[in-house]
Amino acid sequence: MQLTEQSKKRRAERAIARHGNVQAAGRARTVFGILGKALVVVLVSTITVAGISAYQLTQDLSRNKVHLMDSEGKDIKIPPLDGPLNLLLVGSDTRQGSGNSQFGNITSNLADVIILMHISADRKSAVGLSFPRDLMVPWPKCPSTTGGPGYYAQSLGQINATISNGGPGCTLLTVEALTGLQIPYLAMIDFNGVIELSNAVGGVEVCVAEDINDTYTNTHLKAGLHTLQGMQALQFLRTRHGVGDGSDLSRISNQQVYLTSLVRKLKGKDILNNPVALYSLAKTAAKNMKLSDTLSSPDTLAGVASALKSIPMSHITFLQLPSVGGMPAPNEGRVQPDYEKAQVLFDMLAADQPMVLGKVTNAGSGAVVAPTPTPKPTKTKKSTKSPTPTPTPTETITPLPDWAQGTNANTKTCSK
Repeated sequence: MQLTEQSKKRRAERAIARHGNVQAAGRARTVFGILGKALVVVLVSTITVAGISAYQLTQDLSRNKVHLMDSEGKDIKIPPLDGPLNLLLVGSDTRQGSGNSQFGNITSNLADVIILMHISADRKSAVGLSFPRDLMVPWPKCPSTTGGPGYYAQSLGQINATISNGGPGCTLLTVEALTGLQIPYLAMIDFNGVIELSNAVGGVEVCVAEDINDTYTNTHLKAGLHTLQGMQALQFLRTRHGVGDGSDLSRISNQQVYLTSLVRKLKGKDILNNPVALYSLAKTAAKNMKLSDTLSSPDTLAGVASALKSIPMSHITFLQLPSVGGMPAPNEGRVQPDYEKAQVLFDMLAADQPMVLGKVTNAGSGAVVAPTPTPKPTKTKKSTKSPTPTPTPTETITPLPDWAQGTNANTKTCSK
């Protein structure tokens, strides 16, 4: 059958239309195909990078871990992360492997800083209890770190020397024996670690009430505010001759000036809720700290950080262990626990009771509460009537006894 000219024309128009539709669909599929592949690549890349980062972090943590044992050489039992948490922070004065001549050539390996951190099970309070490095206490027996017979107990020894006996695990066992607490987690940091962690947080602002001039640690700071990081942060934390009466007790209260400011920065900038910032800090810690094998996993570290993030700063308390001096030779100049007062704190820790200061009145011999700035007068506006909101009931917490010495993260203190 022959087609008329009009029929041929209509068929040609339909063919052009169909061909045009096919082309449009093809272009759309191509565009969406490219976008889809790009999205897949991004997702895969993100997952891969996250996986590599987690793997690298795990490797760094594994390289520096410390194996914890009880006094009989048996592995310790790890409590669940959703209960109360006890962690011992040890600052070592070792210069081994530092490669920094500014630290001096001292070959000692002592526990310069010993802080027991307790986080309550309800995650409403936390306390950091500092033990003086010159504290004289009984030593328990400690397992060997090299496979030998271990170390005998002794009736009296300086607490900071326990690390030379059986490593940081022996220091932990000594604090356990003194407090009666189980401490399943340990973190040890040396001079380089302090420097790198202060750099990782971008420095810490400290208040200095009186000029500090300490030639022993080369710490020279004028009265006022200073943002310290790197070597300056380390020098500030080490100084004792430049603050208070020059004792280790003064150094503890000076360190708490730094620590409370650090907590305010971490919580103020919401770092504890920022996975990227937390990962950066964890990576720095993994490379510059030795963590116990009970703590050296990303999940456990994240659990500890998560436990701190919701605690109000007024309930993050830093205390000094109550101690007394006046010991006879050859231990003159050293201190021993004030056992009656110390036991009050140990019992509260064991019972997981909140340890909160009613008001900071005794920040220690090396610090003073910063003066509160006078608020500027503001113009009062005419109030509009509105229903009075029902006050939210607050939990009543019995404050610590007046003899408790320390501060909290909500109170700004200054070195003196």
